[in-house]
Amino acid sequence: MPIKNRFAELQSEITEWRRDIHQNPEILFETHRTSALVAEKLKEFGCDEVVTGIGRTGVVGVIKGKADTGGKVIGLRADMDALPIREATGLDYASNTDGAMHACGHDGHTAMLLGAAKYLSETRNFDGTVVVIFQPAEEGGGGGREMCEDGMMDRWGIQEVYGMHNWPGRPVGSFAIRPGAFFAATDQFDIVFEGKGGHAAKPHETVDTTVMAAQAVLALQTIAARNADPVDQVVVSVTSFETSSTAFNVIPQTVKLRGTVRTMSRDMRDMAEKRVTEICSGVAATFGGAVEVTYYRGYPVMVNSDDQTDFAARVARSVSGDCDQAPLIMGGEDFAFMLEERPGAYILVGNGDTAAVHHPEYNFNDEAIPAGCSWWAEIVEQRMPAA
Repeated sequence: MPIKNRFAELQSEITEWRRDIHQNPEILFETHRTSALVAEKLKEFGCDEVVTGIGRTGVVGVIKGKADTGGKVIGLRADMDALPIREATGLDYASNTDGAMHACGHDGHTAMLLGAAKYLSETRNFDGTVVVIFQPAEEGGGGGREMCEDGMMDRWGIQEVYGMHNWPGRPVGSFAIRPGAFFAATDQFDIVFEGKGGHAAKPHETVDTTVMAAQAVLALQTIAARNADPVDQVVVSVTSFETSSTAFNVIPQTVKLRGTVRTMSRDMRDMAEKRVTEICSGVAATFGGAVEVTYYRGYPVMVNSDDQTDFAARVARSVSGDCDQAPLIMGGEDFAFMLEERPGAYILVGNGDTAAVHHPEYNFNDEAIPAGCSWWAEIVEQRMPAA
């Protein structure tokens, strides 16, 4: 069953929605215009229920099938927020907001799910209920967690949930997925070393925080090199090194480090957090200084359920003819919170030979729209076939 003809017919309209959203990007939970646009469209399509304000600025639409003999309820989720990046595409529909752009394709995800919602509202050729979920604040704000904490899953009786992300470098409209752990847990740390500042010509009279911090940066790499099982995954990256003085002849009183830890299992996550604190405490003690480590747990590991992943791959093959095994991805994805509450699956759809996501020259490829819309529609029609 290839691309649905209806989405080929709707492609230009869906593209217009996508480009309008692209031109008006909104960050984190500030998706007021986008959320209003989504709600307006869902009402225009004839959704049976449209609710705003879930997870602050999230939108939920409910579409009932021609029948409901088994009480099946499936959730489909798209993210709506943009990134704090200055766009450099030169497109005629480039961002109107300086310092904000849709550099990850959430404009495309939202438009594709709107397209699927329009089709499903027109046809209702399924036995059950679809809940379309439009989420704010995927880019670091945890909007998925907030929608779940607002009781979304129980309120609409969602039994399984599916998500999608475009993927530059994959052929346009092709798919890839994997069962189990897929996207990494994303944690962060702030480390402050305290010593005794002084004149750079008299280091013996100081407790040198730059030496402490430099040792810590190198020692933290032993978490991956010597503490982790080589077949497991962990990334520890120090991304900021800030001294309290920038003078060439001053040994600073304090140095602040900042960074991130990415892991693919709960045990590895626990171990990495423990070792960050132990290593920094040991380094500080060795050099006679002090340290304060603040560790923030971010998104959990995103884990695809086996049954739903197999089904999602079969649907992808029915749409595009094939579905590849996706690699492990050390980036984070807050769809993980929804998958912690309900079984489901997350799939990648090819964006073609484009700039990478989070790049100022990235742009969602509108040629992927028919495949993405078809996959979402087929998830519904194949999982809940009409009698």
